[in-house]
Amino acid sequence: MQLLNTVITGTGCYIPDHVKTNQEFTILDFYGEDHKKIDTDPQEIVDKFKHITGIEERRYIDGNMESSDMAAIAAKRAIDDAKCDPETLDQIIVAHNFGNVVKHTIQTDVLPALASRVKHALQIKNPNCVAYDILFGCPGWVQGVIQADAYFKAGIAKKCLVVGTETLSRVIDIYDRDSMIFSDGAGACVMEATNAAETKAGILACSVQSHCMEEVDYLNMGKSNFPDSDPRIRYIKMKGRKVYEYAMKHVPVAMKDCLDKAGVDISELKKVFIHQANEKMDEGIIKAMYRLYGIKTVPENIMPMSIHKLGNSSVATIPTLFDLVRKGHMPEQQLNTGDIILFASVGAGMNINAVCYRV
Repeated sequence: MQLLNTVITGTGCYIPDHVKTNQEFTILDFYGEDHKKIDTDPQEIVDKFKHITGIEERRYIDGNMESSDMAAIAAKRAIDDAKCDPETLDQIIVAHNFGNVVKHTIQTDVLPALASRVKHALQIKNPNCVAYDILFGCPGWVQGVIQADAYFKAGIAKKCLVVGTETLSRVIDIYDRDSMIFSDGAGACVMEATNAAETKAGILACSVQSHCMEEVDYLNMGKSNFPDSDPRIRYIKMKGRKVYEYAMKHVPVAMKDCLDKAGVDISELKKVFIHQANEKMDEGIIKAMYRLYGIKTVPENIMPMSIHKLGNSSVATIPTLFDLVRKGHMPEQQLNTGDIILFASVGAGMNINAVCYRV
């Protein structure tokens, strides 16, 4: 039986042009979950937000675009980068949370599936190219990568396109301080099954968990914090402290589990591409992972970060960040053939996952 390695052969992303700065939020009034106005000066709120999350600005999609449009652009760039004939794709997997949300409607449109729309936009005629969506919270793109790897090893597919796309700017409650975290974007990769005897690159191991007891409500859809809002309209809501505590407890363990399954010593790890949710949280997760190995000092430049300028675009954060680093758009970060890297994410569900990959 031929052993297969799952290799990423191309990447692409779409970063919206519209920059939304922190300063633009200082003209807003914020309300708490109790629907009472927060008396703290908005400038102070924004300054504290930046200190905690690291976010200075984020990107919002233009009014004439949808999540599927961004997905198609990122997908085309990944296909071109891989020098891949799109008709040879066996699967198109698109991760998202809200589908297409028409501006000013707060209404999800997932009929047809975003993956079907991406296939249509790419004009792929091959009926054996199966297109479908997955909902797995912010770890959706990483989960799509894990699924593609499983399909390869099961002999079901040989080449897959995995996309993460989201327009969170259209489901945020502007009266909620947490709304400043979210942004829009799309990232994609082409994955191929290769002969393990010919290349050492590829996925080495993965780790996935879902905690769906009290954790299931940490991210949800709820009414606006503004007291006179229409209760029929719902927005993305997050229990920030609960999410932070959950991530700090479970994500480092999942990352270590993934490295241990791969038989990789922590000293071999070169980069960690972690979901861009909150700078302080991500730094804490990395420190906690190294402490599990008895290491107090985290290696310099181990964790590339894009959150400062791009915010949290959910499923798009990791593939976008990986594409930027891979293509040299972040000169302070370098990837070399043979490097061991880790993808890791956490999000609504609550779900966590990690993938160990050799470049």
